[in-house]
Amino acid sequence: MMSLCWTKRGEARQYGTMSLLFALFAIIGWQPALATAIEAVDVTPERITVQFDDYVENASAFVLENPYRIAIDVAGARAGQGSGQAGPVRAVRQGQYNPQTARLVLDLARPAIFGNGSFSDDGRTFTLDIQPVSQLRFASAANAGRASFLPPMAFRARPPRGRGELTVRLPRATPAGQTELPEIQGPRGRPLVVIDAGHGGHDPGAISPFGNRHEKDATLAIALATRDALLASGRVRVALTRSDDRFLVLRERYEIARRLGGELFISIHADSAENSDAHGATIYTLSEVASDRETARLAGRENAADVINGVNLGGADADVRSILIDLTQRETMNISARFASLLRRQAGSAVPFRSDFHRSADFAVLKAPDMPSILFESGYLTNASDARRLFSREGQRAIANGLATAIQTHFARSTASTD
Repeated sequence: MMSLCWTKRGEARQYGTMSLLFALFAIIGWQPALATAIEAVDVTPERITVQFDDYVENASAFVLENPYRIAIDVAGARAGQGSGQAGPVRAVRQGQYNPQTARLVLDLARPAIFGNGSFSDDGRTFTLDIQPVSQLRFASAANAGRASFLPPMAFRARPPRGRGELTVRLPRATPAGQTELPEIQGPRGRPLVVIDAGHGGHDPGAISPFGNRHEKDATLAIALATRDALLASGRVRVALTRSDDRFLVLRERYEIARRLGGELFISIHADSAENSDAHGATIYTLSEVASDRETARLAGRENAADVINGVNLGGADADVRSILIDLTQRETMNISARFASLLRRQAGSAVPFRSDFHRSADFAVLKAPDMPSILFESGYLTNASDARRLFSREGQRAIANGLATAIQTHFARSTASTD
């Protein structure tokens, strides 16, 4: 039997030998044969894939320092043997963390973090992407805590192996079209802006070295302050994708805005960098390459009964759908770019911007084809001056007032151009 030692700040430090654990489990009546077994672990430079002989309950992952490691806990599973290496992964170890949970530890040759964890439809395969990063980014991830992943089995009930009672397993995310929509506030008939506070819940975003404060808290505070400033004007309706500390899937964020009929979408974030001198706000709009890919994806959907910019595409063939979506997407991108310039002018006196303030990128939250959208990086949490602004009431109000002024000006111009 091998001996394992897990460390993560104040968590349990040592679990002795595996033989002692199995002896204790036998005393309390645990039967490891009834747990789902880890059958295989496949490691590539970009991904780890774990296969099971039956469904499991869930998985979670977190990052450990000194030495560099990624740990994966699988509920309802029993550990098997270790595995090989590839890319940043030097070795994979397995052990039984507790009677119900198997733990895999990825020993890393260099700093790397995980992302995009997902289960197969039957819950018998779990994959986790791996990405090499800087020491600073790794330290930030180590402070972020645990991320959890659930199999996508909507209300699926199955008896645990060897037992007669049923357990009910909830879906990983709310089925499409059933997401609870947020409240719209403001006078009827006014244009609607949807403000998205980035990150939330188990996803803290970037972490500031100045006080160990989280991006998700700064983005929510700025979103709430922007909502209040806009409602005080009485000229705009406002909805927030989240008004508390909750997690939302990226694509779900802009789909909420589309279902509400949003006319402008703003996703608020904060940046981080290894260079502590990096500072200032940045505005991102969708890149041309990302737009082309999204157009192809939308045009090629099996269910093409989407309504894009008021036009139902259900009766159009693939070529026509592609053209209509492309035209709509291009106009949307042009409006987004104009709003980026407007925001820089209106908020520049209160919010320092980078000299190259407008950039384009393949951000998922920017891919609504018929709704102008920007991702607003409000500053750098790794810069002392920016961090003070992002986490102070005064700084948050200044950012919010700049955003609110630009939003009102944008809608005033839009209304004037259609009169």
